[in-house]
Parts: sequence; C-alpha cells; structure tokens
Amino acid sequence: MSRFIQIVEVGPRDGLQNEKLSLSVDEKLDLIRKLEAAGARRTEVVSFVNPNRVPQMAGAEEIMAALPADLEHSRIGLVLNMRGWERCVAAQCDEANVVVCASDGFGRANQGATVRQQIDTLAAIAERQAVEGGPPITATISVAFGCPFDGEISEDQVVAIVREAAALGVPEIAIADTIGVADPWTVRKRIEAARAAAPGTRLRMHFHDTRNTGLANAYASVEAGVDVLDASVGGLGGCPFAPNATGNIGTEDLVYMLERAGFETGYDLAALIEIGREISAKLGKAPASSLARAGGFPA
Repeated sequence: MSRFIQIVEVGPRDGLQNEKLSLSVDEKLDLIRKLEAAGARRTEVVSFVNPNRVPQMAGAEEIMAALPADLEHSRIGLVLNMRGWERCVAAQCDEANVVVCASDGFGRANQGATVRQQIDTLAAIAERQAVEGGPPITATISVAFGCPFDGEISEDQVVAIVREAAALGVPEIAIADTIGVADPWTVRKRIEAARAAAPGTRLRMHFHDTRNTGLANAYASVEAGVDVLDASVGGLGGCPFAPNATGNIGTEDLVYMLERAGFETGYDLAALIEIGREISAKLGKAPASSLARAGGFPA
C-alpha cells in the first residue's frame, strides 16, 4: 500500500495535561523537538487554558516563542474559549483546535459552558478568523462516543455539531473518544454519518485506549477512509476533568501497525520508541505503549 496516513502528535499537550509531574518549558521544548526530528509534522504543542486549572499546561506563550516558524512543521494550540483564541493568535500558532463537547455535562466540567454556548463560541471564533485572520481551525468534538457524566452520546448529537461546524466553514473536524469507550463498529458508523453531514470537510479521529480498543478504532477509521489520526508518544494522556480517563493510543504503536501493513506515516519508529521510553521515565512511570515495552519487529 502507498496510502499516506497523517498522524497528529498530541503528546506535548494531551499526553502531559493529566500527569502529576509538571515539566518545565525547556523539557517540553526538548520533547517537541525530538518528536519533530522523529517525523511529526503536525504537533499539538500547547493548550491556552488557565494554568491555575491545568498547571501542566503553563508556559504556552514561552513554548511558542521558542519555536521558530517552520514551513515543514505545524504547531497546534488547543482553544476552549475566545480568550484562548486570542492567546493562540498572539502566540502565532500554526493551527487552533477549538473544542466543542458533545454533552452538556462534560462541557460544564471542562469548559464551564453548555454545548450550545460552545458552538456559539466556535461560530464567533470562525467569524473573527475570517475577518481578522489567524490560524486555520479544527473543531474537535470531545466525548463524541460517551460522557463520564451524561452517559451514552448518540450519533444524532455528534452529527448536529458536525453539521454546524461544517456550515461555519471549518476545514477539519476531529471526532474524539475522550474517555475511551468507543468500539470499531460504532466508529465506522459515526464516520459515515459525519461524512454525510459534512461531505467536503476533512475528518480526523482521536482515540484513547482506556478500555483497550484504541488501535482497533484507529483501524476502523482507516478502513472507513479517514487519513488523519491523533496519537501520543508513549501512550501518554488523559483528561483532568474525565474520571478514570487514561492515555491516548501510542504513536509508536499506531506507526508500527500502519507501516507493518504497508501504509506510509513519515515517522522514524526506532526514534519514537526511544522518545516514549525517555519521556515516561522522566514522568516516573512505565510506558503505556506496547512498542515502548516490546520494541519493533524485526528487531
């Protein structure tokens, strides 16, 4: 196979935000640079949230200031509200992930806003971006398969947000299994429904491996025609506002699976494995990814 699957590396943001140990700005920059050297072309590097709520994400502006503009690398900032958008623009991020939760329960816990309020914020940001300029927007729909507070999330709930985001002209929509409850069959159905609701919009998928279905869900996404997937080196990750949520699928695990099947990713697998081991040791934990433990094959 010669099909290219783009893997968006989210370790420096989603991978670190739920860790007990907060890394310094220099340590985060070292991680970002190593990941880019290993093949990451799109990397979620910072989150423009209140550091009093998520202290692990402090230093966003310092990190962006230390990363010189580079046409080969796109640095993404996570945005939850208009203040976050303004910081993202001022920091000169290459892209903005604007989060809309699929449930009111998670929206209130994560952002202090209902789904309707978050969609209105997305609309206001999209309008400002169109008039004033700023980085391209991805609308990330969190808890798109299940919510720790409101339970099951229906296909209709997700499709309604997809339809509104597409109507705003958002070029990419990411559908996120924030708490790791999805299964491959539901993933495929949800992708088909999202594609029908927004046929001209690029879809991106984001999976956590909380219940050991992350790679199966990534496989289902690729089989359904999705070419953009999120992953986190070492399998790091979790959400401070989602009880029992654990890590993302490991970048090295996803690269191994795809490249073993003949897909192209542009990553250096051996380098990823070493980065996963190194960052896990720095955080004082065993790597969650299988490749960080077992290594590649053939050795």
